[in-house]
Amino acid sequence: MEGGALMKRRALAAAPLFLLAAPAFAQLKIPANKTPAKWYAVQVEDRAFTVEMPGVPDHRLLNDASARGTAFVLHSYSLDLGGYSYVVQTALYPADVDVTRPRVLLQAALDERATALAGRKWTRVDWREMQGGAVADSTGPVPGGNAVRQLVLLKGRRFVSLAFLGASAGASGPEAERFFRSLKLQA
Repeated sequence: MEGGALMKRRALAAAPLFLLAAPAFAQLKIPANKTPAKWYAVQVEDRAFTVEMPGVPDHRLLNDASARGTAFVLHSYSLDLGGYSYVVQTALYPADVDVTRPRVLLQAALDERATALAGRKWTRVDWREMQGGAVADSTGPVPGGNAVRQLVLLKGRRFVSLAFLGASAGASGPEAERFFRSLKLQA
């Protein structure tokens, strides 16, 4: 399936971002679990949405192509701070990607990203609609005792992924909640 193949490639590009962030924790000057009180609104590519992060993220562009060969760019914003990693990714899918069944695309992303989890399985996946888009909010353990929480959203052709990596308890803690609740899609 074309949507599944696209999301599989997308998941492969995205998964290492939250997994490779873990070794950086030891290099941080801010003590673990002590994030700053001030958060910053990050306005992403094409002003499609805003999300708050506790610092200025690194912005990277990843070139990709749909299963039919149409090029597009994935924007990735990442920040490691206070023992946590925050990752925001977004892409506007080209016209040759079938977005009429968003749950199929989102499930493909979750399935591929689960391969990096301890036990290769999400411990929780909640499906819902948010701000007019289909959403899957998932949590799972990663090797080494940490956990990742990920929210993937598809609204029209806009794909959005938010990921939070930290201690298992942190995945549902105040920093994660603030990060996920700050997502505001533009109309």
